[in-house]
Amino acid sequence: MANIPAFSYLQSDDSILHPLIALPLPADADLFETADHCAALAIMLIETDDTATCTALCERLLHGLRQLRELCDADLPPHLIAQLIAGEKITSCVPECWQETALQVDYALALTQALLAGTLPPGIAKELTGLLHDMVWLLDEFVKEPYITVH
Repeated sequence: MANIPAFSYLQSDDSILHPLIALPLPADADLFETADHCAALAIMLIETDDTATCTALCERLLHGLRQLRELCDADLPPHLIAQLIAGEKITSCVPECWQETALQVDYALALTQALLAGTLPPGIAKELTGLLHDMVWLLDEFVKEPYITVH
C-alpha cells in the first residue's frame, strides 16, 4: 500500500512539489490515500503562480480525481471499513444535498478540466482554482467521515 503523506497549508517548495508532479499515484492506492493525494495537489495548486507548474498540477489532479471516481464505485477494503464505522453521530462537513461522493468528484473533475483548458480570464481562473481547492479539501474530509453503523 502506498504511503502518501498528509499535507497542511505549506509554502510551495521543490521538496514537496517535485514528487507530487513527478511520481504517479500508485494504482493500488486506496480511497483515503487517493483523496489525500488529491488534497495535496490542490494545496500546491493554490500556492503556485507559475503557469507550467499549475498545468502539471492540474494534470496530476485530473488523474487523481479520475482514480478517486473509480474508487467511489468500488468495494471498500476491510481496513477502511473499520475506520468508517460510526460511533458518535457527527455533523457532516458537506450539506445533505452533497452526500454522494461521486457527485463531488464529478464537480471537481469539471473544475479541473475547465482550468486545464487555459481559456479562462486570469481572475476567473484564480477564483475557480480556489473553489477547486475547497471542493477537493472538503471531499478529502468527507470520504473519511464515519458513516457505517454497527449491526
